[in-house]
Amino acid sequence: VQLVQSGGGMVHPGGSLRLSCAASGFSFRMYPMSWVRQAPGKGPEWVSEINPSGDNASYAETVKGRFTISRDNVKDTLYLQMNTLIPEDTARYWCARGTRTWRDVQGQGTQVTVSS
Repeated sequence: VQLVQSGGGMVHPGGSLRLSCAASGFSFRMYPMSWVRQAPGKGPEWVSEINPSGDNASYAETVKGRFTISRDNVKDTLYLQMNTLIPEDTARYWCARGTRTWRDVQGQGTQVTVSS
């Protein structure tokens, strides 16, 4: 079971980034998937989750309206489109198998830095 992330980096406030998470070793289409993040000096924060079929998603209030989670069950890949980024979005981001309340596998993490 493996989740391999790509994307991330540094962007100016107001900019956009897309994170990707390629899954392997399990039946991706059968599992809900999530994104979580951890900012420097803070605890982990659940960001978003999506159901197995991809037709239902939920978001933390801090990112609602700016971030969009999606998945491609043919490519076994999870995405997080992040728009209108603000400095408070600076964090390390992980994709994970599971939901807001349970997660059992996570990716290697990727850094997102929003700075002018």
